[in-house]
Amino acid sequence: MRELLHGRFARRLALAFAALGLGTAALTAVLVNIAFNDRFHNYLADQERVRQQQLVALFASDYQRDGSWETTSLDQLASTVAMTGSEAELRDAQGRKVWSLADTDAATPTMHRNMMGAGDLGPLRSLPVTVAGQRVGTLDVRVPQGVVPAVDKDFQNSVNRLLIGGALAVALAAAIVGVFTARRATAPIAELTRAAEDLAAGRRDRRATTIPDNEIGQLATAFNTMADRVEKEDELRRSFAADVAHELRTPLAIQRSELEAVQDGVREPTGKVITSLHDENLRLTRLVADLETLASADAAAFSLDRHPLSLTELVAATVSDLGDSFDEARITVRTELDEVRVDGDPGRLRQIVTNQLTNAVKFVPAGGMVTVRLFQHEGWAVLRVADTGPGIPADELSRVFDRFFRSRSARADGSGIGLAVAAELAAAHGGSLTAESEVGNGTIFTTRIPALTDDRGRFA
Repeated sequence: MRELLHGRFARRLALAFAALGLGTAALTAVLVNIAFNDRFHNYLADQERVRQQQLVALFASDYQRDGSWETTSLDQLASTVAMTGSEAELRDAQGRKVWSLADTDAATPTMHRNMMGAGDLGPLRSLPVTVAGQRVGTLDVRVPQGVVPAVDKDFQNSVNRLLIGGALAVALAAAIVGVFTARRATAPIAELTRAAEDLAAGRRDRRATTIPDNEIGQLATAFNTMADRVEKEDELRRSFAADVAHELRTPLAIQRSELEAVQDGVREPTGKVITSLHDENLRLTRLVADLETLASADAAAFSLDRHPLSLTELVAATVSDLGDSFDEARITVRTELDEVRVDGDPGRLRQIVTNQLTNAVKFVPAGGMVTVRLFQHEGWAVLRVADTGPGIPADELSRVFDRFFRSRSARADGSGIGLAVAAELAAAHGGSLTAESEVGNGTIFTTRIPALTDDRGRFA
């Protein structure tokens, strides 16, 4: 079915090329014939005007010779007028009839027109007869319409035959070019379609191999990028599933062994046993909470409760709330907070800040320092959390915001989704979260969110 549709598209494209070529040739033929007919029409009109002026000049000469209209003299012009195949009637300056060819004994103009091979008579024209600048009469005349010479007709016919032949040749050439172009144009599309079907069928390693240097090539590149991302997400999910299974197995195994020991009477349900069970339950609770956070971040853009707020106060309060955690880890926290306001969800923003600070608690060794800076730059509220930790290896830095990714140096209580959630929440606010790091020189996380402006466009 796919090949049939592909063939139909190729045939339609080829027929479109042929139709375009044929239409262009037909339009050329029409324009050429219009030009020919216009030229012929002008040529025949010029001939008619010449005959009319010749007759007017004939009658003007007769009046000038006699100084008046003389019927006897005018009768002598009858044969000349009849030989032109024309019909004529003369009126004087007052509009009275003076002379008419029909009243003479001259041969009929029809006979002469037949002998000349002329066409039918043209429309009646009333032409002034002037002598020495004075109008002395009016000549009502109908002259034969011109006829296109046979040689001109043959020339036009030969041109038309040439145009018809050219049109057919152009249509054939356009069809051939169209078939070739259609096949080249549809081949990458067909290959991309097969790749998409294979990917949908579960072949995650399937990629588009035909990538032309055009818009279709851009589509193929985008498809391959999407397939890479899908494959990467699958790998991360499998890795995450294994990690979660491992994380769940350990506390569950501990809880089971402790409970079975109590049931069998091997151990007494002492406070130490209960505390151990409680700790393992807390580990399970944290893991489930991380999973809930990830699901919540997926819908963050649709559930933000946004309103103007002081980001400065929010960051300061978050740092203060985590003060005990930093004290226990013997980490010094230094803050440099300018007054910055944003339009955001305070709960989600606090989640972004908390994630970065708790991440520092995990990785910065005792005696280290975390610097929290907040300032405004070119319309952005910029939050930078810099630490003196061990840094992130270059091969892991580009993946720290991937879901389910856990660094080799990550502690056992992490699920690998915290930074991914923070990045998605920053994007939901129209901003971004980036990381800079060098092994041995710490890490800097930078969050950018649009700063709030007042009604006059100034930043509040």
